[in-house]
Amino acid sequence: MTTASRSFDGIRVRAEQVGLFETPILHGRLADAAALTAALSDSIRARHASVPSLSRSNIGGWHSATDMLDWGGPAAAALADTAVKMARRCSHFEGRDPASLEWTVKMWANVSPPGALNMSHAHPGVLWAAVYHVDMGEPGSEGGELFFEDPRFPIPFMRMPGFRLRGIDGQPQPVEHRMTTAAGDLVLFPAWLRHGVRPHGGTGNRISVAMNIDVKG
Repeated sequence: MTTASRSFDGIRVRAEQVGLFETPILHGRLADAAALTAALSDSIRARHASVPSLSRSNIGGWHSATDMLDWGGPAAAALADTAVKMARRCSHFEGRDPASLEWTVKMWANVSPPGALNMSHAHPGVLWAAVYHVDMGEPGSEGGELFFEDPRFPIPFMRMPGFRLRGIDGQPQPVEHRMTTAAGDLVLFPAWLRHGVRPHGGTGNRISVAMNIDVKG
């Protein structure tokens, strides 16, 4: 019995590339927020001058306790309310209206002098994280970008260093995204997404407010 040889050289494929599993990040500018930002700055500077720093993801900077809603005054409460409204907009709960749930916020402040940074980290145990930029340091300051890491990145990289997926645009997908921000910017993102802050390369202190946002039950 003989088997005829066959050639499959003519096979072609037409494939559609589909993007799946979005990671939503909201980056917005608070309108008419000068008074709010100034009040936050005053509260944070006073706290910075009187209370020692905690050691968390910060390297070379000051990190308050997560009780800023107790000492940040009406400006801190207004900022928390704004961040919760953003989180509601991006949240879905099966069979429940996000507006009917009790939302909670833990808030803290960071003061970063030149050279300071925040190491890559995540916020486990809560749904959302947010950061509000109060002061970016002296004009012309460089560095200090907020960055996000591709959560899929470590697994294929461990198998083959240098390997990256191509995106819908045909280009290799970056393993890190750096976001340029300005005073008055509020950024909301899933709390499990690893993130950090690149070294502040300018002059003057950079000031930010961070939040953990969650719901009860």
